Amino acid sequence: GTFPNHHPDPTVEANLADLKALVADKKLDFGIAFDGDADRIGVVDGEGRVIWGDQLLMVLAAPVLKEFPGATIIADVKASQTLFDRIAEMGGTPLMWKTGHSLIKSKMKETGSPLAGEMSGHIFFKHEWYGFDDALYAAIRLIRAVSASGKSLTELKSEMPVSVATPELRFPIDESRKFAVVEEVAARLAVDGATVDTTDGVRVNTDDGWWLLRASNTQDVLVARAEAKDRAGLDRLVDAIDRQLGRSGVERTANSGH
Repeated sequence: GTFPNHHPDPTVEANLADLKALVADKKLDFGIAFDGDADRIGVVDGEGRVIWGDQLLMVLAAPVLKEFPGATIIADVKASQTLFDRIAEMGGTPLMWKTGHSLIKSKMKETGSPLAGEMSGHIFFKHEWYGFDDALYAAIRLIRAVSASGKSLTELKSEMPVSVATPELRFPIDESRKFAVVEEVAARLAVDGATVDTTDGVRVNTDDGWWLLRASNTQDVLVARAEAKDRAGLDRLVDAIDRQLGRSGVERTANSGH
């Protein structure tokens, strides 16, 4: 298709500017955006704040877990720790899994999960649907979940735990080194006695929060992300990423982010 106004990626906040303006102008409860083939969703609340993929899953999981207490809710390794904590608080079983829609779908089948999601805006409903990433259906379920909560989406967003996180940091790298660098970092972390989840790359938990480094499935890049309770903690986590990559000969470029 042709997209003369802006690229149709609903997870890039700049692409949601017109939607935010419309929500403000019409005093709407919230606004919804789709990508080019409508398998990814982006949402802004009544104040124009972006509801990211992991935050959407918090809202969507609530009515599912009321109907199926203890159900497994899956999110990818890039999701906030606040999501996994919230699923547990609501009586669900949180499961962190590898990024990639085919990997998520197969894990849903394996575990009998009724709902899964990715930071990229892919939302998968097996509950009352077919288990694939359909953003139009996810939008309908969001409207239903917000209505069932008795609150506005703006209120639900305001009640979510506050944390600070980087966007996705991307480090261009030769294909031949992509997975090797992650393995080198994992080996050093093991020697250091770090608390590491190796579901997909390395996700390292520290007193400040967590940081992630993984190899992209589709591009010659390493992908990193970090989340902390405050900005100082986030800076320390990003420094840790830079140090580890530096020891493997990878430097952050101006386009990498943060």
